[in-house]
Amino acid sequence: MSLQAKADWIAVDWGTTNLRAWALDSQDNIIAHRSSSKGMSSLERDEFEPTLLELIGDLIPPAGKTAVVICGMAGSRQGWAEAPYKTTPCAPPALEDATTVRSLDVRLDVRILPGIKQADPADVMRGEETQIAGFLAKNEGFTGTLCLPGTHSKWVRLQDGIVEHFRTCMTGEMFALLSARSVLQHSLSPKEMDQSAFDQAVREVAGRPQSIATSLFGIRAGGLVAGLSPQAARGRLSGLLIGAELAAVKEEFDLSAVILLGSDQIASAYQTALSCLGHRSEVIDAEATTLQGLALAYSSYSKVSS
Repeated sequence: MSLQAKADWIAVDWGTTNLRAWALDSQDNIIAHRSSSKGMSSLERDEFEPTLLELIGDLIPPAGKTAVVICGMAGSRQGWAEAPYKTTPCAPPALEDATTVRSLDVRLDVRILPGIKQADPADVMRGEETQIAGFLAKNEGFTGTLCLPGTHSKWVRLQDGIVEHFRTCMTGEMFALLSARSVLQHSLSPKEMDQSAFDQAVREVAGRPQSIATSLFGIRAGGLVAGLSPQAARGRLSGLLIGAELAAVKEEFDLSAVILLGSDQIASAYQTALSCLGHRSEVIDAEATTLQGLALAYSSYSKVSS
């Protein structure tokens, strides 16, 4: 299909650091997929609409209203417009839960889906709930554990398709900080990772999670006096952090069969870590489930907008 084709609707995943948008036709076929580094954290409130139009404005029909369905941090207090959280236990948000944004461009009908909050223990998610909705679109009434690995990993317990309980772990952010801004940066390979060192670290810390406080500096010491290679150091750091995360959540979530909504190396690392501890897991592409969740929300657009 030509890139000059106009969209029937626009799907948007607007995170803290990145913006992804899909232009789709009436059959939810993708006309165009575009991305930008202009995430929520880099924008003032009055910059959201111009940023969106800069990315996909040429794909919007010149007449009529085009639905724009958004998930993610664009709905935070610092975003385009705040979309209040739903509260657990709840089903993933639908379009009727969305916040309508008044746009300057009369061609746009912008709806921002809310996130989900949990009162005890306090926790929140924005964007992941749309991935969950996309997963449930093909797994209606699912009961079990989902893990959405990333900078801030989410562990979610679903019961008959309802989000009952979830927890956030800052493992990805801790890895980024320790590998780039701590004394450990001098010990790690920039990219290459020793898999056996990763596996060993996962098993070690899963059995004694309290040991992570001393094991982390041991990575630096190992490189200085015990011949620990930069590749093994990187594998060990990743394994210690992910292994500690698994130890932290095992009392709240059934890890025997986990669905990982992720992609690339991060999801693979979690799958390997779970396997090291004797757990089964399946990886499902996160981008596909996000788009499926947005399409599910748009499917009720005509009813909600009338």
